[in-house]
Amino acid sequence: MTSLELLAPAKNLACGIAAIDHGADAVYIGAPRFGARAAAGNSIEDISQLCRYAHLFGAKVYVTLNTIIYDDELASVSEVISQLEKAGVDAVLVQDMAVRSMLKRQNSMALHASTQTDNRSAEKVRWLRDVGFSRAVLARELSAQEIATIHREVPDIELEVFVHGALCVSYSGLCYASEYCFRRSANRGECAQFCRMRFSLVDADGKEIEHERYLLSLKDMNQSDNLQKLVEAGATSFKIEGRLKDVAYVKNVTAAYSERLNEIIRQHPDQYCRASQGRCEYTFKPDLNRTFNRGYTTYFLNGRQPDIASFDTPKAVGEFVGTVKEIRGNSFNVAGVTSFANGDGLCFLNADRKFEGLRANRVEGNRIYPFKMPSNLRPGMALYRNNDQEFERVLSKPSATRKIPVTIALRAVFDGFELSANGTTVQVAAEHQLAQKSPRENIIRQLSKLGDTIFECAGVDVPEDFNFFIPNSQLSEMRRQLVEALLKEKPAPAVPDHQEGEVRGVGQKYAYPYLYNISNQKARDFYGAKALTAFELKGGDGPIMQCRHCIRYSLGYCVKHGGQRPTWREPLSLVLGDGRRFRLEFDCQHCQMNVYAEDR
Repeated sequence: MTSLELLAPAKNLACGIAAIDHGADAVYIGAPRFGARAAAGNSIEDISQLCRYAHLFGAKVYVTLNTIIYDDELASVSEVISQLEKAGVDAVLVQDMAVRSMLKRQNSMALHASTQTDNRSAEKVRWLRDVGFSRAVLARELSAQEIATIHREVPDIELEVFVHGALCVSYSGLCYASEYCFRRSANRGECAQFCRMRFSLVDADGKEIEHERYLLSLKDMNQSDNLQKLVEAGATSFKIEGRLKDVAYVKNVTAAYSERLNEIIRQHPDQYCRASQGRCEYTFKPDLNRTFNRGYTTYFLNGRQPDIASFDTPKAVGEFVGTVKEIRGNSFNVAGVTSFANGDGLCFLNADRKFEGLRANRVEGNRIYPFKMPSNLRPGMALYRNNDQEFERVLSKPSATRKIPVTIALRAVFDGFELSANGTTVQVAAEHQLAQKSPRENIIRQLSKLGDTIFECAGVDVPEDFNFFIPNSQLSEMRRQLVEALLKEKPAPAVPDHQEGEVRGVGQKYAYPYLYNISNQKARDFYGAKALTAFELKGGDGPIMQCRHCIRYSLGYCVKHGGQRPTWREPLSLVLGDGRRFRLEFDCQHCQMNVYAEDR
């Protein structure tokens, strides 16, 4: 049986608990410091509480320590690692090899290679395995075929893949645009979202090809229809992006993907199982279109696709809800079958190809009275809802229960009775008193009452010839003791590869080409590098972004893929509103677009 893990984001403790309640098999959460989302740090106590809750269901907690580290921070990182282990954390996500070096062999936490380590080839994943990582978080840009190749060549390492949420346009770990422009390093968790800015595209002669569009802004990933393909490719952990997202997003997206994974398991019950325990029931119907999104794309999973970017807006567009039918005074009506609510957020693409938003102040059927009537709204325009008030209202309340089904078995033993469930047994000393009438019905009724515990009774097994009278008070006490024993049962911690004897290659100097982002002496010594190479310390003359997204292809001018021949003269440049320019290099041999700062 292959265990399939749904991995959900946790901005904080509340989001983490919500993720578990709505079907996550694991959650990832930021440490107090040194996580790749600096704004999403959490206290050790909250992380410890989340671990205790997750482990009740056999779910796991992974903590991000995936920034690059400076020399004067190494002692603090070491202290955080010790605190995380005491908190019960199952694994740590790492970018900086100094952090990997600090995780001792006897440490109980597994090592996961963050996507920030640029994991896009079998060669790289094999190297990560050899230096002690039990899991690699693959680059978002990989196709199903490329994932399958990595799994085939390196089968003895877990592969984690992103399946939903925001996309970075640059390969993770290789984006220095935010640091270059704003002194806010993406590799230090402080990305200023350079890729969501508006650019004009000009050629070598200064001719403007595109005027002030979001040429680096990608749609959001949605692989909900491709989970089977990812499973068959060898991925076993399916990651939802969103450590800055709110609890409503976490609830809806986690529930939606949990249902999809369950469907795969129903179709292949002898091949796959979930990585944790518990059955979820929801007060709502999960719907990915009704939560934050910039429009959806499957990105490169099925090969290069033309419609992966969102050139018109970097913001949430939401679901299509109809077209504007008629405008009258301070209101308009919508052609379609969608129901609206007061307070809904709506948007439309105006004649200048810019998105405008409005708030529904009052709704009467399909007629909407905005707080302020947009002057650019016209009949026939498509309307989208990016804030669904009714859906948000439902998700703001308790919206799921997660219960672990147990079958309870009662047996008479020499000096009393034995109660067992899920491999856990309790015995109670008691006198064997024969019943005057069959006790089975009452025993089953009493033992089934699991109330507000995390367990639900899937059945009570009492032998047909069981004919002993047991008072209800004693049955209740036996049931209480069994529940208490079940709650004490903890899943055995996964033994990470770096515990199993000597790690392959440790103590050697690594002749590996990945020598970016070395920001401290410990990492330099690990690699056997001659110097610190981090852009944040010394700058550099290489690209500030390396992208699989290609503007030339997206605009229909990639001859290699059947596009028309460009009429412009290269190199092309992206130009910000303040005049800063960034040269584009189209590396067609590797099907990659590189972005350079013009003065580099």
